[in-house]
Amino acid sequence: MANMFDLTGKVAVVTGANTGIGQGIALALAEAGADIAAVGRTPAEDTVARAREFGRKAEIVSADLSTIEPVARVVAEAVEKLGGCDILVNNAGIIRRNDSIDFTEEDWDAVVDTNMKSVFFLCQAAARHMLKQGRGKIINIASLLSFQGGIRVPSYTASKSGVAGLTKILANEWAAKGINVNAIAPGYIATNNTQALREDADRSKSILERIPAGRWGDPKDMGGAAVFLASNASDYVDGHVLAVDGGWLAR
Repeated sequence: MANMFDLTGKVAVVTGANTGIGQGIALALAEAGADIAAVGRTPAEDTVARAREFGRKAEIVSADLSTIEPVARVVAEAVEKLGGCDILVNNAGIIRRNDSIDFTEEDWDAVVDTNMKSVFFLCQAAARHMLKQGRGKIINIASLLSFQGGIRVPSYTASKSGVAGLTKILANEWAAKGINVNAIAPGYIATNNTQALREDADRSKSILERIPAGRWGDPKDMGGAAVFLASNASDYVDGHVLAVDGGWLAR
């Protein structure tokens, strides 16, 4: 059974891998055997060093995913440096907060371009490579706001709802061709994106009171789900959005 989760010989491209959820997932995949292409605007030096401690190959791929300009290069560079692209984790994302009545077009475009447009075109670029080899795993990072509305984050909610929809349509088109497309919807995780919430005593208290697990999630909590969706154990899982949320949605 353990062999079903073995990623030895696989190459995983992980965006936003320098910190937070992206780093947690990249290190879990490395521990399971995968070589890592750590993609991001900020060089993921710590992630790469720690992945190499597991005995894996790991390389930095510099890319600003606020536009689709580097998308094709990201996949090509991973193939060139590590020999393939078997797994894609679309984790890079941003958030902007403001009342919907005051939300600006600039903040809307910045979030949607990074969180949804670049995600789609990275899926497309990776799939072009994966289709040639007849197999691949794509893991998009959705959100609890793929299911709920949230407050004061209209572009983030729209983008993460879009990620859930993209995950399903790409699964419909590519499942029979050997590519599994799924998503992870993290709950409230202690990252830079949630720092403002954690520093707001009232909001933090109300959030914790609703989480059955009784704590904020850790980026490492995403690792097991990512390994499952990247491995042979999930070969008949397609178009699913897996909530890893400490029970938030069950409440």
